[in-house]
Amino acid sequence: MNALKESGHFTEVRQASPCRLCGAPLHHTVVDLGMSPPCESFLPPELVDAAEVYHPLHVMVCEGCMLVQLRDYVQPEEIFTEYAYFSSFSTSWVEHARRYAVMVTERFKLDDTSFVVELASNDGYLLQHFGPLGVPVLGIEPAANVAAAAVRKGIPTRVEFFGTAMADRMRAEGQSVDLVIGNNVLAQVPDLNDFVEGVARLLKPEGVATFEFPHVGRLLAESQFDTIYHEHYSYFSLTTIEHMAARHGMYVFDVERLPTHGGSLRVYLAREGAAHAPTANLDEMRRIEREEGLDGLAAYRAFDEKVRRTKRELLKFLIEAKDAGRRICGYGAPGKGNTLLNYCGIGTDFLDFTVDRNPYKHGRFTPGMRIPIRPVEAIDAARPDHILILPWNLRDEIVDQMRHVADWGGTFVVPIPRLEIITPERMKP
Repeated sequence: MNALKESGHFTEVRQASPCRLCGAPLHHTVVDLGMSPPCESFLPPELVDAAEVYHPLHVMVCEGCMLVQLRDYVQPEEIFTEYAYFSSFSTSWVEHARRYAVMVTERFKLDDTSFVVELASNDGYLLQHFGPLGVPVLGIEPAANVAAAAVRKGIPTRVEFFGTAMADRMRAEGQSVDLVIGNNVLAQVPDLNDFVEGVARLLKPEGVATFEFPHVGRLLAESQFDTIYHEHYSYFSLTTIEHMAARHGMYVFDVERLPTHGGSLRVYLAREGAAHAPTANLDEMRRIEREEGLDGLAAYRAFDEKVRRTKRELLKFLIEAKDAGRRICGYGAPGKGNTLLNYCGIGTDFLDFTVDRNPYKHGRFTPGMRIPIRPVEAIDAARPDHILILPWNLRDEIVDQMRHVADWGGTFVVPIPRLEIITPERMKP
């Protein structure tokens, strides 16, 4: 058993395990969310009474490279062989991808002689936008069921986990890449060094890799604990990304702050010796991270209590609403929602059901709490008093789509970064 030393709510773990990026011993706990089942393991009706496997959600931070990380409690093959998340069901995310494709094509002068590869390409939500621009593409996606959706759109897709072995095969086949894209994939890679080294090997000498990921600074500042789940092995700052790039003969030459997923970064990497000049954005982001304390342990010490306070505030509201006889349902069945539901202990005693736009989830039950998932139209039939928005990062899109709930006086409840009630008056155009 680990020997633990308590310092407030910040636990030092004396039995060290190595950082997955730099190999330094891990001693410091950021937050422990207890035990939870894999967040995308939605249960079909015939398994609703079966046992589930639970794993810890114990988050640590490395003093060396400042990588925030989970241990490898669940292997990628258990999560991604068949996957329940289809990117195209979020219209705002598809539009974000379209704007990116246009921008990056213009910025790096991509054309029909270029080659673009997306890692974890999902259902083709992004690569579909390069077709009209005349840029050849390839998707690499380990989940066969979502890869099939991309193939149906005419997007070449290889069903495989990416790493150095695949990069070497592609190079042997004569493939080298002008642009490698990784949107919200770095967090899902347990062997970061193999993955990033594969990217470095695949790029042309002047090629570019872009990665988008939720910024750990926003996770800490805004109590975004629900973005912690087993398929997310790591959580990144620019500080950590620059450590990572340097380990594999690359450098970061630009960074952008994005509103997606509650606050993300988009970083631009190139191989050492490339002609891409660093921008002023880098110095500005480094300054912000220093001010937020992301280059030391101090910023991580307050997170645990902020998470507990968020849990108490949400449960207080739900208890008072149920005691008053009001009906509550959820909107969405995202992975992050299952972390929130399981950590807070929110089951059908609070939520009658939740809804989702993804037909794959209809008729299934959320892992752990076993809340039934229905089509969005179920909200109109039930006319609940409150709708808990589980994918809170899409709150504006959801409220706009469901504005009509104001007709019966329904309200939306946003749990993160702090409890917020969106009343009918605020929904009016």
